Parts: sequence; C-alpha cells; structure tokens
Amino acid sequence: MIELRDLTKRYGDKLAVDGLSFTVRPGTVTGFLGPNGAGKSTTMRMVLGLDEPTRGDVRIEGKRYAELREPLHSIGALLEAKGVHGGRRAHDHLLCLAQSNGIPERRVGEALEMVGLQDVARKRPKGFSLGMGQRLGIAAALLGDPRILMFDEPVNGLDPEGIHWIRTLMQQLAREGRTVFVSSHLMSEMAQTAEHLVVIGQGKLLADTSMSQFIAENSRTHVRVRTPEPERMRDLLTEAGLRPVPGAEGALEVDDGDAPRIGELAAAHGVVLHELSTQRASLEEAFMRLTAQSVEYHAAAPGGTHAPPVPQEGTAPHPGGPQSPPGAAQPPPAWGEDWQDRKGRRG
Repeated sequence: MIELRDLTKRYGDKLAVDGLSFTVRPGTVTGFLGPNGAGKSTTMRMVLGLDEPTRGDVRIEGKRYAELREPLHSIGALLEAKGVHGGRRAHDHLLCLAQSNGIPERRVGEALEMVGLQDVARKRPKGFSLGMGQRLGIAAALLGDPRILMFDEPVNGLDPEGIHWIRTLMQQLAREGRTVFVSSHLMSEMAQTAEHLVVIGQGKLLADTSMSQFIAENSRTHVRVRTPEPERMRDLLTEAGLRPVPGAEGALEVDDGDAPRIGELAAAHGVVLHELSTQRASLEEAFMRLTAQSVEYHAAAPGGTHAPPVPQEGTAPHPGGPQSPPGAAQPPPAWGEDWQDRKGRRG
C-alpha cells in the first residue's frame, strides 16, 4: 500500500504538487491520470525518495522509502527506461541491482525470461530499441518480487503483443494481492487495465474513484432510439414521462430512461425499432471533460488558432466553426502553407 498525505512539492515559484492525499491499495490496478505538467512524475519520484517533498509525507507499507533496508523487496518501479548504463550488459545491470538488495543471482535470469529478454541477456542496452529498454526496466521492477509495483508510461515503445503482455501482467499481479500503480496517457489502454483511478490536474487531486464511477460522473450516458416512426415514438416516450431529444441521423436520444423499458414500450405499441442502444462515453471523453480547465499546455490547431475547448454538457460547437465578423483580422496561414505557395510558384 502507498499512502500520500498532504504531499506538496514546490520548485521556486512553480507549485508542481499541491497537497495530494490518497491511498493506493493492494488487489487492484490503480491508474494515475492527468494532463502534461499535472505533477504525476514528480509525485512518483517523491514516492521513491528521488525528490524531497516541500510538505507532507508519503509512506510505503508504513515506511518512507529511505527507511526500507532492501527496497526492491517492497517496491519495484519503472520511471525512466533509459536510466541504465548503456555499456553494461542487460544481465549485469540486473545483477548489480540484485546484489545491492540481497536478491539471489538466479532471480536475474527469471526476470529476464519473464519480460522476454533472455536471448539478449549478454547484449548492451545502448543497442536496444525503445520497447526492449522498457522491458529491461520492467524486469528491474520485478527483480525483488515486490509487493508494490509502480510504472510510469510502461507501454511506451511496446508493440501490440508487448502492450497486451504488460496489461495482462499488471492485472495478474493485482489478482495476487499486490499493489499496482500505473500512469499512462493512453486512455484506451488504461480503460482496459485499471479498475480504480486517481486523477490530478495542476498538482491537485481531481478524482479518486472506481473506473465505472469516474466515467458515469464525468460523462453523459443515454439511450439511442432509431425508428421509421420517430414522431410516434417521441410521443410515446413523452407520455411515459421521458424526455427524448433529437439526435444524429434522425434518432432520438433519451437521458432519463433505460433500454429495456424503452424497448418494452415500443413493443407494447407495435413500433418498429431499427436501433436501441445504450451510449456510454469512453474514458478519454470523461477525462477530457474533467480536466478541461487543468490543461497547462494547449496546442495550436491548423491555421494557427488554439484548439477549441471541450464543449460543456448540453452545448454543441457551431456547425460551421467560429465565424469572423466582417473586417476582422484573418488567422495566420496554416503550418507550411506559405512554403507550399512558394514551392508552387517556383514550379
């Protein structure tokens, strides 16, 4: 178990982590989410004692990291896959870690086999691909058979087989009763891996809840109904106390009803349905909605304008996009547009 209490880190005028308090519990994969600059990596570094908190405390099984005599038996972590000596063979890199923590040498071979690197055990990491470097970092985290695993962006550089492997591994470790704490920017992958979420923005805690509850609380779920008799169906829904609204492709959308009830209503009145489906938001949509006001770095959209904010519930962007009043200054050309014009003139 990892416990954070009022954990705060300031770098000069920059408040990177602001009073974080939460607990990462065993038996489940806990996802750690937040926009770039939210303070995720800084928080993980403080868990491992690599950064000293300005205020607050973080405990690993009741102790600070510095108090753990052989820390790799308690917590294994992957924060930076390239944090290895490029000229030291993969086997020897793990052997150094093992000897410093009282881990038998046989465990080195076991860890390399677990991550699929047994055939390159005598090769130097400076020639490894990004994915192979990730696997070596994961092997180091598993080396001491720890009760707690912490991974920062573990799927970076992995191919589809590798992503499936690390997802399955983390879920298996959690089923064994271990604590698994993982950060990632890949929302689709996190949705398949984590059961619990901790979300931060600008160093502050935004959510500490289950995956299903997080999506339910930060997104819209509705029933989509498509029928060749939309007006009649709308009247039936309204008479039943529901509030249908027009949707895409002539469908009706119902926020305050469930699919079985609506299906039974249609069947009772002989209304043919072409579609009856419950529409749930993805983790990405829920995350974007919650953190819209916490994004520190906004990219520019094509044309030099800033990317539009996520629309609030119940609103929709103008179908033709933002309109400029007559005489208003025009936005700068899209990236590369002037170069393409010059190239065309030269041709």
